[in-house]
Amino acid sequence: MLKVNKQAVAVEAEGFRRMFSPGKLTVGVFFPIEAYQRDEPTMRRQERLARRAEELGFAALWARDVPLRDPNFGDLGQVYDPWVYLGWIAAHTAAIALATGSIVLPLRHPLHTAKAAASIDRLSGGRLVLGVASGDRPIEFPAFGVDADKRDVLFRENFAVIRRALAEEFPVGESSYGSMFGTVDLVPKPLGRLPMLVTGSSRQSIEWIAANADGWISYPRPLERQAELIARWRAAVSAIAPASFKPFSQSLYIDLTQEPDHPPQSIHLGFRAGREFVLAFLESLREIGVNHVILNLKYGARDAGEVIDEIGQEILPHLAAHQTESAAA
Repeated sequence: MLKVNKQAVAVEAEGFRRMFSPGKLTVGVFFPIEAYQRDEPTMRRQERLARRAEELGFAALWARDVPLRDPNFGDLGQVYDPWVYLGWIAAHTAAIALATGSIVLPLRHPLHTAKAAASIDRLSGGRLVLGVASGDRPIEFPAFGVDADKRDVLFRENFAVIRRALAEEFPVGESSYGSMFGTVDLVPKPLGRLPMLVTGSSRQSIEWIAANADGWISYPRPLERQAELIARWRAAVSAIAPASFKPFSQSLYIDLTQEPDHPPQSIHLGFRAGREFVLAFLESLREIGVNHVILNLKYGARDAGEVIDEIGQEILPHLAAHQTESAAA
C-alpha cells in the first residue's frame, strides 16, 4: 500500500503563495464567470474575464471536474475538461493562481491525474493548486465502473499514488490502481511540491486531512459554526505539525446588487447583497480564520464583467487595506 509522507505545506509554490498567507484572506472566482439559469453556461468571454480578474487582484481562478451531465444536479461547471481548460486559461494569463475545485479522484486513474497536474504546473510557472474530492454525484460512478461505496478507500489510495508519483523518481508501491516497481517514472514533475487541498470531508476524518493535505476547502456556513469548524481544523493541524500553516478555504455564491447598501437576502449557499455587506462579510470571514473565498456568480442578476470590476475596484482594495492595518496593529 502506498503511504503519504507527512510533509510541510508547499509554501514555495507560486500559486499557493498568491492565494494563502497566515491571518489574511484572498478572493478567487469559479469558472464560469457568468450567471446562468439552467445547468449549462454560455462560456462566452471567459478568457477576457480571466485576464480582467488577474488585473484586478483576484488571487485564483477555479475550475471544476464534472465528467458527465446530470440534469438533476443543475450545474456543469465550466463544461470543458478541467485539465484542457486550465491549459487554455494558463496561456491567457500570467500570474493568477489556477486551482481545481475539485478533481474527483475515484473516477480518474491517479497517474493520469498526476501527469496532467504536473503538466499544468510547469506550463503555468508553478501556478497550480490541486483541489481534490471523493465525488458527490452518485449517478457518475456506475458509468465509470466505480463502486461509490468504496470511494473513501479509493480516494486515499489515489491521493497517495499522486503524492508519490509527483515527488519521487522511479517510485515503488502498490495500490488497487496498479503497481510500480521502480523501473518507470512519471514526467514531468511539478516545479516544486505541488499543493494538494481536500474538499469537504471526502469521507475522511479531519485528522487524516490535516495530516495529509496542504489545506482544506469547505462550504459556506453561519459564521459561528464556521468558526467552530476552523478551530477544529487548526487544532488538528497543530497536533500533527505545530509549526506548519495549512489554510482554510470556502466557496460562496453571491448576487452583487447595483445598490452598495442593499441588505443581504439569502440565496443558495450564499446571499444577494450590496458591496458594503460583501466587504463586511469577507472581513468577518477573515477574522474567524478563513484564508481564501471562492466566489460563484451563477445566481447573479448583473453582467459578470460588471460584478468582477466592482469587486476588484471597490472591495478588494479595502479588504487588503484593512488586513494591512490589522497586521500593523
